[in-house]
Amino acid sequence: MRILHIETGRHLYGGALQVLYLLKGLKERGVKNTLVCPRESEIGIESRDSALIHEIPFASEIDLSFLLRLYLLMNSERPDIIHIHSRRGADLWGGLAARLAKIPAIITRRVDNPESALAARFKYSMYRHVVTISEGIQKVLIAEGLKPEKITLIHSAVDLDRYKTSGDMEWFHREFGLSAENMAIGTVAQFIPRKGHRYIIESVPKILERFPGARFLFFGQGPLKNELQAFCRKTGIDNRVYFAGFRTDLEKILPCLDILLHPASMEGLGVSLLQAAASGVPIIGARTGGIPEVVNHGVNGYLIEPADTQAIVDSVVSLLQDPEKRRRLGMAGRQKVETSFSISTMVEAYLTLYDKLITN
Repeated sequence: MRILHIETGRHLYGGALQVLYLLKGLKERGVKNTLVCPRESEIGIESRDSALIHEIPFASEIDLSFLLRLYLLMNSERPDIIHIHSRRGADLWGGLAARLAKIPAIITRRVDNPESALAARFKYSMYRHVVTISEGIQKVLIAEGLKPEKITLIHSAVDLDRYKTSGDMEWFHREFGLSAENMAIGTVAQFIPRKGHRYIIESVPKILERFPGARFLFFGQGPLKNELQAFCRKTGIDNRVYFAGFRTDLEKILPCLDILLHPASMEGLGVSLLQAAASGVPIIGARTGGIPEVVNHGVNGYLIEPADTQAIVDSVVSLLQDPEKRRRLGMAGRQKVETSFSISTMVEAYLTLYDKLITN
């Protein structure tokens, strides 16, 4: 079996990391992978042992020359299936190129933000099948007019060997200037409006009234960083909220957190939630998108309504005052990802879909 994958993300964030897992798993099962990616992208570097890499120039989502380059490559490679993994123009140009080359194509949809029904019908008509990483995304596509039989749910995965349920607390405290008396609430997300950082900041003063030793760590980067830092200063909590930047060592950090807080207003699934669950950390997440598929209320964390700052306060306080509950919920999260979100489960699901499309 020969699969040509297209991933236009330059960094190993959530979606591109899933592609890396898939490429490695497919290679182990005898599949020949080709990966189309931007020049000097992290996934291109990390995937060299799992795929034949084609670095294709890609200026923007309206780069019409990308269509021609993709078509020529597809015609030359003649894979069994084209698999598009990212948006950023690849979902349009990749589908068009596959149709011109007369090669069956599938696309993985990782976000739950709605599109116009007309645009969705046009774009997805170019694909033999659409994969969603959550039921939440599946519902969005059906609402936009896609037939349920054209959609398959395949959850994202987490590397269970990488994430452990215990961490080096002495290192963690030194790294972030904390003490043993502090309790750490972490958020791993880009600084963009839909991730809900502002609601966390609004809830911090009330949490500090109950737990003055609580500290909030924001891991990530994005366009709202300066605005959020200014809001912390205005609120008077800038010495309690740490902007820790984008980290590549989350496997060391997550097991040391007391809580992972993720009040996003939109979320396809949330790879950071899977990573936290694998690390035995209880999660407080918004009841939106694919988050309820990772967080079972009262089992491995709490679900709250989006933008409900009082619910953030109540949930955080409830967990901070009960260490045994945090431990119990965290272990339940680890069990959940072991059962439902392993890399092996994801890879086998994609292989089953590929086989079905090739034989039909």
